[in-house]
Amino acid sequence: MVSVRVFSGSASPLTSFDHIRRIPCPHTYQPTITLTSTKTLQSAVHVSTAIADTMVSPHPSLEVIGGALDSFLPAFKTLDRLYNTYPIIGWNRHAETIFAAFFRSLPDVRFRRECIRTKDDGAVALDWVSGDDRLLPADSPVLILLVCVVSTLFPLGLTGGSGDTYVRHMLVRARSKRWRTVVFNSRGCGDSPVITSQFYSASFLGDMVEVVAHVGNRYPKANLYAVGWSLGANILVRYLGEESHTCPLSGAASLCNPFNLVIADEDFHKGFNIVYDKALANSLCKIFKKVEFYPSLLLSLSLGDLSIIHENPNCLLIVTPQGGHLGWVAGTEAPRGAPWTDPVVMDFLEHLENVEALKHCTENLQVV
Repeated sequence: MVSVRVFSGSASPLTSFDHIRRIPCPHTYQPTITLTSTKTLQSAVHVSTAIADTMVSPHPSLEVIGGALDSFLPAFKTLDRLYNTYPIIGWNRHAETIFAAFFRSLPDVRFRRECIRTKDDGAVALDWVSGDDRLLPADSPVLILLVCVVSTLFPLGLTGGSGDTYVRHMLVRARSKRWRTVVFNSRGCGDSPVITSQFYSASFLGDMVEVVAHVGNRYPKANLYAVGWSLGANILVRYLGEESHTCPLSGAASLCNPFNLVIADEDFHKGFNIVYDKALANSLCKIFKKVEFYPSLLLSLSLGDLSIIHENPNCLLIVTPQGGHLGWVAGTEAPRGAPWTDPVVMDFLEHLENVEALKHCTENLQVV
């Protein structure tokens, strides 16, 4: 079974990440979606109650459970449909992973790169969509995209960045809703330089903190959101936990997060996963050749059982029957179009943005 985890909660419940111990993992990277609202959800509950009479049940091919079922289910427009994997490709998780990496279409997008020097004299690259500064108002919601820091099967074994197909598809969908998007390329990824001994790591949140603050300062009138894939998702979720009470993000989505990095690493050395392990090693070696030293890597995160989802009124769990890592070759755009997850993520983020807009209008009326 491939699980799509959807967490959506206020700042306070996110502190429970500090006490998580372990989540059972399958024998490969676990494709997941984690959707998180980091602000109070009282208005969201009222909005959901108002449209409860139109709420539909999830399709039997999807398992949807959690304390936030009634609050957030109305936000999703596609969960009442059959999760229909593409024939042959979607029947095997490895076949789907490889197909998505090599044959998914690549939308044409022009970027404007901004290089940021960090406090420790490191460098990260932000890729903004060219022309958005002129086309979008200052209060348009901003979506920060954290890529899978190493694209295991990307042609030529390059590190992940704004050129990855799944990133481009998510970006295009968000832009069609008039959201401002920016791709966060970690150190050494997406052709960003490695000029210090600090490398990207699930245990290092310094760059994430600086990037979110930088984007927020640039667009102070806009609500900030984030979507992360794979190890980028792992960094994002840890950031949400450690910055829970001061987190400036209004919501976040975590896709294909290897929640338990110890188990994920062990699985890389088993069976067909050895292919991914070698691709990862080759990608890392190419990065290390750019510098004269070998930075130390520390990837660690302790996780717990799934009871948090059942007990937390702001959590939701969605389980799909099949799927590969960064694959999800299913839905109306399969096989070469956007992943099945994209409309699910955007439905959730748009719901949160609508709630924020409603709260803003309510506050203005109270002032008047």
